[in-house]
Amino acid sequence: MGVQRKGANRVAEDPEELTRVPLQAILLADSFATKFRPITLERPKVLLPLVNVPMINYTLAWLESAGVEEVIVFCCAHSKQVIDYLKSSEWFSHPNFSVTTIESHNSISAGDALRVIYERNVINGDFVLISGDTVSNMSLTQVLKEHKERKKKDSNAVMTMVIRRSKPSPITRQSRLGTDELFMAIDPNTKQLLYYEDKADYSKGVICLDKLLLTDNPSISLHNDAQDCYIDICSPEVLSLFTDNFDYQHLRRHFVKALLVDDIMGYKIFTHEIHSSYAARIDNFRSYDTISKDIIQRWTYPFVPDVKFFGNSATKLERQGMYRASEVVQSRSAEIGPFTVIGNGTKIESNTKISNSVVGEGCTIGSNVSIEGSYIWDNVIIEDDCKIMHAIVCDGVVMKSGAVLEPGVVLSFKVVIGQQFVVPSYSKVSLHPQPIKQDSDEELEYADDSSGVVEILSITSTLEGSKEAMTSQLLEKQSWPTYELGTGGVGYVWSVCEGSHEEEWRHSIAPIPADKLAEAMQTTDDDLVLLTHDGSVLPTAGELKPDYNDSDDDVNEDSRGDSFETEAEATFLRAVHENIEEGSAILELNTLRMSCTKSCADAAGVIFYSMMKLSLETPHSSPSELFNNAMNVITQWQKLLKSFLTDIDDQIEVILKFEEMCLESAMEFSPLFSQILWLLYDKEIIQEDAILKWDDEKKDADDLDKVFVKKSEEFIKWLREAPEEEDEEVGED
Repeated sequence: MGVQRKGANRVAEDPEELTRVPLQAILLADSFATKFRPITLERPKVLLPLVNVPMINYTLAWLESAGVEEVIVFCCAHSKQVIDYLKSSEWFSHPNFSVTTIESHNSISAGDALRVIYERNVINGDFVLISGDTVSNMSLTQVLKEHKERKKKDSNAVMTMVIRRSKPSPITRQSRLGTDELFMAIDPNTKQLLYYEDKADYSKGVICLDKLLLTDNPSISLHNDAQDCYIDICSPEVLSLFTDNFDYQHLRRHFVKALLVDDIMGYKIFTHEIHSSYAARIDNFRSYDTISKDIIQRWTYPFVPDVKFFGNSATKLERQGMYRASEVVQSRSAEIGPFTVIGNGTKIESNTKISNSVVGEGCTIGSNVSIEGSYIWDNVIIEDDCKIMHAIVCDGVVMKSGAVLEPGVVLSFKVVIGQQFVVPSYSKVSLHPQPIKQDSDEELEYADDSSGVVEILSITSTLEGSKEAMTSQLLEKQSWPTYELGTGGVGYVWSVCEGSHEEEWRHSIAPIPADKLAEAMQTTDDDLVLLTHDGSVLPTAGELKPDYNDSDDDVNEDSRGDSFETEAEATFLRAVHENIEEGSAILELNTLRMSCTKSCADAAGVIFYSMMKLSLETPHSSPSELFNNAMNVITQWQKLLKSFLTDIDDQIEVILKFEEMCLESAMEFSPLFSQILWLLYDKEIIQEDAILKWDDEKKDADDLDKVFVKKSEEFIKWLREAPEEEDEEVGED
């Protein structure tokens, strides 16, 4: 996985290798954004726990494993916390991996940070540019090689951006990471980036490309299914460009877009697409939730909970993706569901249910508590009968008995929620009053007197002393409005800024509400109607050529089919793992079906295939356990499958799909064919008429094509005779 070293003989032949400098990386330990407020008023984003490990440890561990030898960590907001953490960690003493810091209190953007680094003259060659909220397991070998080879041929090739495929939701026009739909134009031959737009104007329904793009480039590939991983390989010229242009603040919005339209200097940016590797940046609460789930489901291996890497203590992986640390005290009647992580020293009382969640260290969770899809950080106290749904609960929070957190709630450090109090959806609660000054998303999450935002106590000092003493001190000093959070509550409920209501549900860890999806779907339908009348629809992702060849129709149709199946399966699995309501999943799949011009039968076939594949991949040791897996999945998602079975023919297509699976991709189901067919009938997913018609259509088929009809003979016979028996009983009456 690391960068491969050249042999001694090769080094002697290559003059460039004789002067090889260590591979360096610039790690920005400040997001220069406010999306994680109020939490980041007290602790820097890179030190927030991600599956119980500070975010920056994932980034550093990956850089070390990928062959980077020197990392320069740029610290700004809460710089002392970041530097103190790194000094106390293993990173400063790691052999063959140097970590140094640069501190600045005057930088308000990534552009400012790069200008400071340029002034320090610490970069000696090509470098990796990354932020400390990035998780990846990709190898840098190939992208570094491509970047160096391009630079030898063209000195203007100053940057290579890492991207990967991730199709956005056709309803919300945002990725699974909660980021806006991204449009990129790329030369399919050279991989040069020609166009980049992450703030498209959807009210117009179209995007505008300069005619010169088509004139100057024989072929252009236009994508809305590319995810920017925010991992860049840069030449030293990038730093000097920021120094020469003080209006460059944002890395993408200013720097990248400026270079793409600059005809004078001629600098070029290229892309490198990864396929099997993982890379993603935590931009907002939704991406925090998504990447946490990816880590738990092991897409980020080896950076997963049960593998020891820097800054984590390995936990034991148990059945169904449940991770449990040592010294967890759990009542026998407590239930820990799948895809859940329980931290060291946590106590869980009787009849409590926790699923699809992460619980930190040293937490105390009472009896009859329900926690679903949530993130409970360290030293949290949750008393009896509390209910938490899709929420983030920071260190030291206390929830009094019977308190409820509705979806999307964020409780910052040491907040107290009163007895029986219900915190409304998407509320943000903090011990600090909401800043009067509203910063833009490009401004600094500062936390000192000079920022003009709010005076806070350092996180290191607040950790000292008992919680009772801390609460008493704050009440005496600030006169907290306890009435806002019920009896015994302590904290401020922040109001949603005007115009930010939509951002709350788009960027929240909570599933998108069905009513919001319905509204978005209606808007999408209206846009499609307008565009159809206008006749100016561009393909969502594909290649644009001046001379279009009709003979490519079949190939494009096949690729669209493959894309639909992949995206539909991914949508179903996301609904499973993120506990998305069936109604919301139906809306999203139906919109995807329409955008790909697929029939209901096509959708039903993919959904059924995905359900059976999930059953097969769920651990089992016998055919009976496999059948139970299938029964559980079919029972849970029957409404979703039924919604796409509009007539008898659609139902027959599902039976044929099942036959195909039993013969090819899922032969383990073959002995269970008749039992599962009966289950589909019993759940009223497949009607009697569909099964009998399928049997009739097979009568003249070859024996090889009647294998599963014969397996189902007794069941089919029962179906044909049952109506006659019922008629006889009616006649006797």
